[in-house]
Amino acid sequence: MKFSQQFESRFAEMLTHYPTKRSVLVPTLLYAQDEVGYLHDDVIAELGARLELTVLDVRNVISYYSMLTTKPRGKFNVQVCTNIACLLRGGEELLAHCEKKLGIGHKGTTPDGLFSLEEVECIGACSWAPAVQVNYDFHEDLTPEKMDGVLENYRSKAAQ
Repeated sequence: MKFSQQFESRFAEMLTHYPTKRSVLVPTLLYAQDEVGYLHDDVIAELGARLELTVLDVRNVISYYSMLTTKPRGKFNVQVCTNIACLLRGGEELLAHCEKKLGIGHKGTTPDGLFSLEEVECIGACSWAPAVQVNYDFHEDLTPEKMDGVLENYRSKAAQ
């Protein structure tokens, strides 16, 4: 498995910041996922070998964190929070609106590969509920109409 020079530089630097190799696993998985798109078998085996972990050790960590995936996602991963603050301010309705608008359900990906959708428990934006995270960008105090604008903005970015 070959990664970019940027990944290799980040990986080498991270190793100097943590007391054990194992501690580098989560950030390394995130960087690898950003670069490759998802954590497939070759990525998992390579990172396990580099960090002196078994494939099972790596897979256990991946299965624990909802932001890590072993399946391809859309270019824009839309995560709709439905935890209590967002739930009380329309999170479930926002999720239903996204499902209808995108034509996919939880953990689904649009046929064009542009969007994937997930219901998540908490993205830490309770004061601005309901909230959505798209890749690493937060969008708060949303309504279905505002959400349409968010989705259109990402659709426009993809067309550029």
